[in-house]
Amino acid sequence: MSFAGSPTQVWEALALYEEIDERPPLHLRLLLPVPIRTEGKKSEPGDEAKCLYEGGHLLKRMTRIERGDLYEFEVAEQELSVGGGMRLAGGRYTLRELADGRTEVAVETRYASTKWPRWFWRPLEAMVCHWFHRYLLRSMRRTIESP
Repeated sequence: MSFAGSPTQVWEALALYEEIDERPPLHLRLLLPVPIRTEGKKSEPGDEAKCLYEGGHLLKRMTRIERGDLYEFEVAEQELSVGGGMRLAGGRYTLRELADGRTEVAVETRYASTKWPRWFWRPLEAMVCHWFHRYLLRSMRRTIESP
């Protein structure tokens, strides 16, 4: 998703971003836990942030941070039911400067699933992850671009 501002401006806003400001749409509430807020530090490798959801939490540990470019984490603890048994492993945010002065932010989630057969479940899981990423990025963009 594209954001107004340079990678440095978007990075600063993402680093301060703590919680999603609106409830997820119904289809996501039916499929995924609802996020509440984040507690803890997340500005340096080794920092840990506890992401609270209705029904549990995740503990994210920052593993690689390249200011203005990359924010990567692993899930150190999962006390949360996701998608009927998915185990979240980690993820990343990647920022890329666009020619028009905007910044593209890409999100990646790594997970393991026990659902079988994989050829059937993998595309459905990818679709739900994509929906969640778009919801998350839209919320971030509203926060970053609001006056």
